[in-house]
Amino acid sequence: MTTALLWSLAVLLIVAGLVGLVLPALPGQILMFAGFVVGAWAEDFQHVGAPTLTLLGLLAVLSYVADFAAGSLGASRYGASRRAVVGAALGAFAGLFLGLVGVLVGPFVGALLGELSARRSLLDAGRAGFGATLGMILGTAAKLALGFAMIGVFVVMRFV
Repeated sequence: MTTALLWSLAVLLIVAGLVGLVLPALPGQILMFAGFVVGAWAEDFQHVGAPTLTLLGLLAVLSYVADFAAGSLGASRYGASRRAVVGAALGAFAGLFLGLVGVLVGPFVGALLGELSARRSLLDAGRAGFGATLGMILGTAAKLALGFAMIGVFVVMRFV
């Protein structure tokens, strides 16, 4: 019975982690990694041990790095100021409360307002908003790819 409870918790954590890879309010990588540890623990680490968990931890860290790199590269590639980057982050957070459209539009509006507050032109502000949004989308895609890679590694090691 305990094994079934641990596996249920593991699956719940992994699913919550996948959701967290898309919604910035949840620490997706941490939740997924915790789910993998609980899943390995459910079987006394017989199939998934320290080497696999280390690899999964490294993939989780890489996911964080990819997310931050994509966001900052997207914004800086289009000439965004520091205010635009902060505005994009605030816009992404505010957008969470407005659903999927808010998550997509929030970073753009935040970067636009941040750039305008730095006394940049509307054209520069629009470019910064586009770059911030593009960076956020690419970062999310990278996080999802790495998240599914983590699931793949865990499943392969569990059943091989």
